[in-house]
Amino acid sequence: MKKKAIWNGKILAESDDLVNIEGNYYFPESALNKQYFKDSDTLIHFQ
Repeated sequence: MKKKAIWNGKILAESDDLVNIEGNYYFPESALNKQYFKDSDTLIHFQ
């Protein structure tokens, strides 16, 4: 079943391939609606 991230009525991401890390769900980059995101120098590392 596809999951969606919606904010102010806009679909930010949609996928049925989410990753669960310590109770938090993450969308793959390919699922992001790029018009609502911008590049950042901030990196997140998971162990």
